[in-house]
Amino acid sequence: MRRRSILQAARRAFSETGDANGTTIKVIAQYAEISTGMIYQLFESKEQLFHEAVVEPLREAVDELVAAAEIVDRDEPLTPERRLQTLAGLYRQLVATLRELAPLLGLVLFGDPRVAERFYTDHLAVAMDRLGQAWSEVEARHGRTLESPDITARAVMGTALILALESRHGKAFNRQRAVAAASAGSLNGFFPAQPAGTRPAGAEGARRLRGAWSAWPATPCWDPCAGYSPSKGTVTRMTTTP
Repeated sequence: MRRRSILQAARRAFSETGDANGTTIKVIAQYAEISTGMIYQLFESKEQLFHEAVVEPLREAVDELVAAAEIVDRDEPLTPERRLQTLAGLYRQLVATLRELAPLLGLVLFGDPRVAERFYTDHLAVAMDRLGQAWSEVEARHGRTLESPDITARAVMGTALILALESRHGKAFNRQRAVAAASAGSLNGFFPAQPAGTRPAGAEGARRLRGAWSAWPATPCWDPCAGYSPSKGTVTRMTTTP
């Protein structure tokens, strides 16, 4: 119990001061309302305290997201409707988690460069790669290929981070609208394939539309870049041109 209370006090101290180097054991002791000697009985150094109070919760949060993605189709297959629902659920979880951890994340990634590099390389980048790999395996089980799982995971994580910051600081932020738009955009593309109100004309237009719909199942549903294959030079996204 004492260890937990010290970690909570340390998180408050690091977050509120915004300075990992300048936040001393004495300051943390004041937040915890205990002596510095009590802290040193449980933690060898401020570095250990910082790691357990700040870095470890971030790592655990990301690991939980990865674990959830790995079993997303365990109980039932991913129909198109359920893909959208699943991605929306992932965005909600990501936004909520990142909103809560934003001060710690900022402290780690934009504080001491050595700590930032270590955390990004050893934890965050590894977790995003695992997230992309989990999605790739889910898609493979449904007969689809995810062309760029590493970039996909980073695109989703980046989108969720901005939405989390909007949720924390934006006065007019609507989380339901944001999650719905991010989910649909990630699956179908954020930009229209053609100007609004236009359609392919004549027999050629009809042929293109039929071909587009027949290509739809091949679209990797998790990939914002939706099926562009640099090696093949092909695009499987449903697109039409007037």
